Amino acid sequence: MKKIILSALGLLGSFTAFSQMYVSPNSYVFVNDQFVFVKQNVNLQNNGNFFLRNNSQLLQGTTGVGANTGAGKLSVFQEGTVNNFQYNYWCSPVGNASAIVGNEPFGITMLHQPNSVMGSTPATILATNNYNGTASPLAIAPYWIWRFVTSNAYAQWAYVGSATGINAGEGFTMKGTSGTDATIAHAVENVQNNTGSKQRYDFRGKPNDGNMAVAVSAGNFTLVGNPYPSAIDLNAYLLDPANAALINGQAYYWEQVTVNTHTLNQYQGGYGIYNPVTGIYTPAAFWTYDGYGSQGVPVGSGSVFQRRFSPIGQGFMVMGTASGNVTMKNNFRVFVKEGVVNQSQFARTETVDNSEYFPEIPNVAGIDYTQIKKGTAPYIRIHAMYNNGGVRPTTIAFLDTATDGFDYGADGRSPSGEAAEFYYILPDMPHEYVATAVKFDIDKRIPVGFRCTAQTNFKLQVKDVVDFDANQNVYLHDKVTGVYYDIKNNIFDMTLPAGNNTTRFEVTFKNTDVVLNNPNETIESFTVYQNNQNAMLTIYNTLNKDITSLMMYDVTGKVVIEKKNLGTGDSYEFSTAGLSDGVYVVKAKTKDNLDMSKKVIVSRR
Repeated sequence: MKKIILSALGLLGSFTAFSQMYVSPNSYVFVNDQFVFVKQNVNLQNNGNFFLRNNSQLLQGTTGVGANTGAGKLSVFQEGTVNNFQYNYWCSPVGNASAIVGNEPFGITMLHQPNSVMGSTPATILATNNYNGTASPLAIAPYWIWRFVTSNAYAQWAYVGSATGINAGEGFTMKGTSGTDATIAHAVENVQNNTGSKQRYDFRGKPNDGNMAVAVSAGNFTLVGNPYPSAIDLNAYLLDPANAALINGQAYYWEQVTVNTHTLNQYQGGYGIYNPVTGIYTPAAFWTYDGYGSQGVPVGSGSVFQRRFSPIGQGFMVMGTASGNVTMKNNFRVFVKEGVVNQSQFARTETVDNSEYFPEIPNVAGIDYTQIKKGTAPYIRIHAMYNNGGVRPTTIAFLDTATDGFDYGADGRSPSGEAAEFYYILPDMPHEYVATAVKFDIDKRIPVGFRCTAQTNFKLQVKDVVDFDANQNVYLHDKVTGVYYDIKNNIFDMTLPAGNNTTRFEVTFKNTDVVLNNPNETIESFTVYQNNQNAMLTIYNTLNKDITSLMMYDVTGKVVIEKKNLGTGDSYEFSTAGLSDGVYVVKAKTKDNLDMSKKVIVSRR
């Protein structure tokens, strides 16, 4: 097989090796602001090094299992986004470097502190009873290095520590460092090692390549990520047919509040959701946690990130729907520099122009990205607030291909069983969804649920409208009281008892405040008047309809007045002296199947 020997070579442009790349002992390859594509394997001999600098990346075209070999090392930088008290979720682009052919496990002893463009110092690995990593000199606390494979409970996190025990393709947790490090290893990049809560790591080892399979199982999470020294198209991974048969179609990203403590019962965080078909990231709802890792009370929400292209080192969770192995493949690899405008973020927030197509993107699969539009499907984001504290962001996307049932990669399942939840209900699906996709219709009705383990105040409001008609109204319809709450311009505010209400409410786009068989006739037939001075509700039945039932509800749906078979009288009066101030709904039915719904306000002021 042809070998391409590169010795002490600085690559100024993109380079393609059509078979192998071979780096001889005591030689190096240096790549600046470019990508290298190698069709087959990379062989880094002892003390042979491969430096990727200034957003450079390595793409490989191997099919099947990886075949990289050699005791030489690839070096690539990536920055975390947290201090020594918070977690990032990682997935290493390298593993142990030896003469063994193929991918090898990773451990934090392979992390280095950059000190020059090619030089670095191995990180100090602290004792397990030292919880605080430092930036200068770089020291990592192994106590916070954990894996999570086919698990669903906090107690099932698997400790790794300083061991070389993280298999290729598996993700891991790692807390950041305290302090700063003003060292600039590469003057062209002009990036400090740590400006505060943003530690730069030098990953050094054998570059991962080829297929990497990680176990999943039904109803359980597995921490995976991008295992290559290049970006990946996350859509390609999630929508791959073999993977789609095993997972629920979305990626979960850990977000957290900066709380400077290692005490678990003071943590605040949650999981955001990325759906590949819509391209929408639904931010996390933040919760407190008790000493056992169980959720406590809601405390806030996360941020919007661009997730289409996962950068080097990014870790995320997937949820299994069946037992098997999800597989990361070279075919998913792309050369996309990390940044908001490229829809590739480790954990950095801004906005992105959704109106343009992608530029040409070098990739292994041969996809013409110039024919693919940037951005997301049109959507609205609805925020639900619980007890004036935590916020659950949710999204409704609008797709012409969407169905009312479950659509893989478009409907996003809630990551866990929070103590309270506002969610979308899908036909024949037992799960709660905080992201959904529908085909827009002005008459569309989207069933929603409110669940809480104790009496909870819910507030609901549309917070964002993206590429959707800004003039389109959005309502929450209470099917019990008949009230349409305008959640586009106002706030729905209701306290609900403990329970799981799945039949009462729906999101609509049209207000039909009076629902009846013959609207004109019913409007002429009934007048409802609340006399607050006399605390009396009066019903005028001008056409002498035979009223078979009359009910008055408060905003929680509780019946406060109920009358049967009132007959054909001209008018009726009922005392409201015992009612609290507020909005009430009066509903009446007649013997000839006419329905009427009217709102009244009770006030003693």
